[in-house]
Amino acid sequence: MSKKMFLFSGQGSQYVGMAKELCERYPAADAVFTLAGEILGTDIRSIAFEGSAEELGRTVNSQPAIMACSLAAFEAAKAEGIDFDGVAGHSLGEYAAMAASGMLSYEDAFRLIKIRANAMNTCAENSEGAMYAIIGPEPAEIEAACEKTEGYVVAVNYNSPVQTVIAGESAAAQAAADLIKETSTAKRVKAVKLGVASAFHSEMMRPAAEEFAAKAKDFKFNKPSCAFYSNVTGKELDLENTDMIAQLAAHIVSPVKFTSELYAAQEAGFDTFIELGPNKVLTGLVKKTLADAKAVNIENNATLDAALEALKAE
Repeated sequence: MSKKMFLFSGQGSQYVGMAKELCERYPAADAVFTLAGEILGTDIRSIAFEGSAEELGRTVNSQPAIMACSLAAFEAAKAEGIDFDGVAGHSLGEYAAMAASGMLSYEDAFRLIKIRANAMNTCAENSEGAMYAIIGPEPAEIEAACEKTEGYVVAVNYNSPVQTVIAGESAAAQAAADLIKETSTAKRVKAVKLGVASAFHSEMMRPAAEEFAAKAKDFKFNKPSCAFYSNVTGKELDLENTDMIAQLAAHIVSPVKFTSELYAAQEAGFDTFIELGPNKVLTGLVKKTLADAKAVNIENNATLDAALEALKAE
């Protein structure tokens, strides 16, 4: 029997106008943005639908806006009767996954993402960091290059067998990317600097992790209604034996083990992956990682209708 997993988008996938069509079509989707604005004290709907790319790209705006977009897509999918057996998110996408699985109320999810985004934004403003997506070489080769590079740079996002993101001090990250391009034995090598504010998921975010842990200590988490896969462990979450605040703080400075999550999900019988949120980055990563898996995305009316057709064929 087919098992479906909802995937929730991460930072960098945002664009002006995201989720607007879904909000016009589904009242429950629009209600997500209303709630987000109330919790955040910001008109996140206007920022997401008609703001400038620069304004939307600020960490304090992009993180809650992407989560609102993802949850709006989730509400649209539910309205159309799409069921699911598990959830996972990429980086900040884990917060939408927690809300979708019932681990957190929507209200608490937006309160937590506000704390996270503000802490990371402050940390980024006080650090000179950079991130590069390395396409082609295997992760072990990328890790070795980082170790050989002077300064602080590490592998932080294991996105697919042929895509790993590195992060660290700006000069060190660039040097490692250059070294990989010069020395890699892979047939195709590409290094793309990411448009992010600093070196996310690295030790350069330690002050943000500490601030998050202090401000989020009183939040409570429910047992998820479905399987929940974690970036930090790369496998299904065992909530009973997990301190969620400690894990979410660690999440800010730890690598995203997305490839491991996908392999674990496939081993557990998941064969259909539905990305909810702006763009289709995770859909592409699934296709590059899992043979025979079905992957679709939902971000607007056209992609929702296409997903519904694709899922009917099962």
